[in-house]
Amino acid sequence: MACDREMFMAERKYKMLRGFVILNLAVLLLQAGPGLANDDLSSILDRIQEKYGRLPGLSMTYTREVITRTMSMLGNQVKGDLAEGQIFFKPPYFLRLEQKRPKRETLIADGETLWWYIHDKRLAHKYPFEEFGKELKLLSDIFRGLSEMEKSFQVTVLEHRERSAYEIELRPDPTWQEIDRIVLTVTCESDIQVVDIHNQLGGITRFRLYGLTSKENFEKGFFQFHLPEGVELVEEEG
Repeated sequence: MACDREMFMAERKYKMLRGFVILNLAVLLLQAGPGLANDDLSSILDRIQEKYGRLPGLSMTYTREVITRTMSMLGNQVKGDLAEGQIFFKPPYFLRLEQKRPKRETLIADGETLWWYIHDKRLAHKYPFEEFGKELKLLSDIFRGLSEMEKSFQVTVLEHRERSAYEIELRPDPTWQEIDRIVLTVTCESDIQVVDIHNQLGGITRFRLYGLTSKENFEKGFFQFHLPEGVELVEEEG
């Protein structure tokens, strides 16, 4: 039983890790520019690109909530597993995510390697950059000048219950094994406010984003991981 629980928890954390990667992919998709679906969508993406695309780097606070299919059916009556932390990004592919609660974890990607450090367990996982397949390869393609996003996603602007915001739905085309769709809530001021990652089982991983800050300079080595003394290293082969 203990072994089964360890395997379950490891799989769950791995899926959350993929969620972190997809979150940043979704944000970056909106920086790719126009030419996706129609004039309305193009103008929306133009405004978002104007706000995000020229940033030399950025930081923002996030909360992450995991909502099961049952919780989703119950609406706001039940709260899911909640985490919070800080995201740092620098083009074209440098990423650092620092989860502060409920447990301290650090995710760092530098274009060659992705590190996942679980502080309280004194454990670090090392993944080849390609391990995250479509997510990171597509992200890399975007920074090579990808402009025809309709070849990878069906993109739709959805109605939103609040007039001060709208939703953009991204459906992978062809379909992805784990992800059904990604829905982004964007304010009329072009702030990416919520990222909902819908899995094929009806569950949702919801990221709320706050306090976007342009960041030009990062300290040397900020997007590198150095294994602390006494920390166990697990090298994942992919």
